[in-house]
Amino acid sequence: MSEAGPYRYRALVLEQLWRHGIQPTERTRPELVREFVRELYKYEIRRLRDRMIRKEFPKTEYADRVERLRQGYPILSLLPRHLLE
Repeated sequence: MSEAGPYRYRALVLEQLWRHGIQPTERTRPELVREFVRELYKYEIRRLRDRMIRKEFPKTEYADRVERLRQGYPILSLLPRHLLE
């Protein structure tokens, strides 16, 4: 495999990425995919915090909501090379 691909993503990884609307091609570097997922997660965390500040839910629920959000991003527990077959 060269630096420019082709990259073969694991089926389970592709399934998880699709849940977030992400569809890498065989030329999409795994580092870029993981970085994009990380930025999306950070956006979601900020949005959740902003909702708490606006009192859309009690502060006591924040930690549980963050944990549920984190569980929706299992890709972040993988190194970029582990996204590939």
